Amino acid sequence: MTLLLVEDDAIVRMLMVDVLEEEGFTVLEAEDWDSAMAVLENLGQALALMVTDVGLRDAQERDGLALAGCARALRPGLPVLVASGYAGLDVPEGAQLISKPFSIDQLRDRVHAMLA
Repeated sequence: MTLLLVEDDAIVRMLMVDVLEEEGFTVLEAEDWDSAMAVLENLGQALALMVTDVGLRDAQERDGLALAGCARALRPGLPVLVASGYAGLDVPEGAQLISKPFSIDQLRDRVHAMLA
């Protein structure tokens, strides 16, 4: 299964990729809105799940919540996991929230649960 991981912090992204690849997933990495949208708009690229951070560095109106909404519009059946340090965020329909900081086990368990 192929996952899209959107995270602007290179060290955090590398750690998450390592965890997800150890679980047998193929992980496509995106560091910003534009690179994530390029993957999402390529409908020939199968995706099982998108994981995105809320805080992306490009622009406030183009945060991870907006990206999750775009992902769900482009790929209506795509599950989306949104990571944020802010509690009580409203996530788009079909998306779930994981609160930062989260453990490797929490990430692993949530991804498997969403794909089950």
